[in-house]
Amino acid sequence: MATDIIMPQLGESIAEGTVVKWLISVGGMIQKDESLLEVETEKVTLEIPSPATGSLNEIIVHEGQTVPVGTLLARIDSAAPSEVVNRVGGVVVRPMEPIPTGDQHHSPAVRQLAKEHGIELSQVKGTGVGGRVTKKDVLDVIAHSGSQTNIAARTSEPSMGEELFPFTQMRKTIADRMVRSKQTSAHVTTVFEANFSSIAKFREALRQDSGQGCSLTYLPFVIRAVTKAIRDVSIVNSSWSGQGIVVKKDIHIGIATALDDGLLVPVVRYADRKGLTQLAKEIADLAERARSKKLSPEEVQGGTFTITNHGGFGSLFSAPIIHQPQIAILGIGAIQKRAVVIDDAIAIRPMGYLSLSFDHRVIDGATADQFMAKVKHYLEHSHWEQIL
Repeated sequence: MATDIIMPQLGESIAEGTVVKWLISVGGMIQKDESLLEVETEKVTLEIPSPATGSLNEIIVHEGQTVPVGTLLARIDSAAPSEVVNRVGGVVVRPMEPIPTGDQHHSPAVRQLAKEHGIELSQVKGTGVGGRVTKKDVLDVIAHSGSQTNIAARTSEPSMGEELFPFTQMRKTIADRMVRSKQTSAHVTTVFEANFSSIAKFREALRQDSGQGCSLTYLPFVIRAVTKAIRDVSIVNSSWSGQGIVVKKDIHIGIATALDDGLLVPVVRYADRKGLTQLAKEIADLAERARSKKLSPEEVQGGTFTITNHGGFGSLFSAPIIHQPQIAILGIGAIQKRAVVIDDAIAIRPMGYLSLSFDHRVIDGATADQFMAKVKHYLEHSHWEQIL
């Protein structure tokens, strides 16, 4: 008997997905719950487990194709009765609806993207089911249009001494989001320097007492300082809307996580309610599952403020791009020992630069600096043993 595999609904706002890679070849055997294929949406990339044991009989949607939710992707021959699986990867799949004609043939996301870039959708060749124009098709047109503004002599094919690496879907999505964020928000960046001496001493004492100091990085301390500062300057935890500024009561911190082929921002929910140890465990777990593509769509949604730790490779300063629809993102530079003046004397201390990129439509420089002064204060003067 056959089990049909269809494109799952990977999040409430997701209308389509891209088949990145089939992990089993046609004719290959697969066990139930073993990873079958890799799917990518504008929110997340993850591996979809097989709902049944059997052999992969037929692949209908091939790698690189973007199709609507509910599209038949493949069939597995199994001993179980024939069925259409409506739950893949723990996510309920809605039945595929007939593709409408006319302007409704395009999803809202596709129409919005085309409008922003002045693209006439009737002129775009669709690669989706029934010739449907997908977001990937529009992004391809945007990328091609951009290349036309380069030197006329340059061709689409690489010349001698060059190598062409085609864009991945994730890279195209990141590019679109970054450009859209710069076009949407009035970016301004302010930089503060913080003394991490008290944190370094606490980590060392913890290491000697319990051996945990080494696994407790600086990031949980920064998250705690940021959440406390947000409680003092709550407008930083907000978003822009057509009706006004929406201030979020809950604090969900997104942690920018570098992958081999891009970037994801998993979210630590209710970060202000968690101690250092719990934050450290959640950060490590989310980062590991982000790199192994095991995150669920819900784990990269709903963030209210983002932190990016760009200092891991020695970077001191950055002006990070705001993660929409948030209004601010904080960058952490490398923590390094430097000569500083303390009480009119030169001393060596572990210092780090903190940068805040903020949306000037929502807050002004004075508010941003007030917030950063609070973050600096909490980093330098908190009683960490009370929030371990």
